[in-house]
Amino acid sequence: MAKSILDKASLAFFENYINNFSPTGFESPGQKLWLDYLFPYIDEYGVDNYGTAYGVVNPGQEYRVVIEAHADEIAWFVHYITDDGFIYLRKNGGSDPLIAPSKRVLIHGEKGPVRAVFGWPAIHIRSKANAKAPSITNIFLDCGCRSKVEVQELGVHIGAIVTFDDQFEILNNKYFVGRAMDNRAGGFAISQVARLLKKNKDKLPYSLYIVNSVQEEVGLRGASMITDTIQPDVAIVTDVGHDTSTPMIDSKVHGDFRGGDGPLITYGPPVHNNLLKLIIDTAAKKKIPIQREAISRSTGTDTDAFAYSNGGVVSALISFPLKYMHTTVEMVHRDDLENAIKLIYYSLLNIEANHDFRYFS
Repeated sequence: MAKSILDKASLAFFENYINNFSPTGFESPGQKLWLDYLFPYIDEYGVDNYGTAYGVVNPGQEYRVVIEAHADEIAWFVHYITDDGFIYLRKNGGSDPLIAPSKRVLIHGEKGPVRAVFGWPAIHIRSKANAKAPSITNIFLDCGCRSKVEVQELGVHIGAIVTFDDQFEILNNKYFVGRAMDNRAGGFAISQVARLLKKNKDKLPYSLYIVNSVQEEVGLRGASMITDTIQPDVAIVTDVGHDTSTPMIDSKVHGDFRGGDGPLITYGPPVHNNLLKLIIDTAAKKKIPIQREAISRSTGTDTDAFAYSNGGVVSALISFPLKYMHTTVEMVHRDDLENAIKLIYYSLLNIEANHDFRYFS
């Protein structure tokens, strides 16, 4: 396999995919984009009632394997419009009020996107007495209107979704940067696994489901639904972890992980040790660098939804060390993304038909 597995077409799709707005509960535009890209590499596809999308390679086999990511990004809802035209919000997922002031956003209203900004009092007129940290109670949007009526005339309404307007870029030819790397980096990765399987004409002895789940950011909801639909035997889930090499992070508490040193391989109760061993052995054989992390009870990812469904699905988690999670400048190292794609690809080739992962029988 060539040193780089990402070609110009792949990267063009990745940029377009990151720049697309697909917040929790409103993922359909991104799901259509993802399926359009995936279509040449799969045999069939499906979409459930809430928008989780999947492609199938070698359908109709009794044994079913899933590779999965989640599609949704954090966002906001319009909650209250003041008489003088300022807009207050509620979170949609784990949105961080601290990063909001001075950010540009799009309000997706009934008449199309409306541009707005998170306003904030100037430093010159803030005093120690009235200075407050940004919170959900004091951040607000300004869309250039002077009245509630004027705001409503733009098509803005209570419940309208609000997304940040930041776009994809590459820093130092090493880091992919943008909103929604959590976890469209995963959605991109599994699409590339499907592309490699097609390109290399690999024949799998099972049905492979490439799954892009919705509503992870509000409780793993899409994965919980789709695992009942597919009823898989095995699931390899992708998501993001924390790159702890940046300032203000205690590695003794949060682990010692650095972007570029390899994807994260997780140990913990939801992770099946025999599948984990297969993945680690694959990494060693193929000389793919990995980093190891441990969790106490749950991964906080769709891994948990798969593992504890349908009587127990053999599950594992492969993550990308991410800088600045839940900001608009999330950063994933190019090498980690490529190595995760390779690791998933080769691990799939090591799973046999009716592979028995039980600890004993």
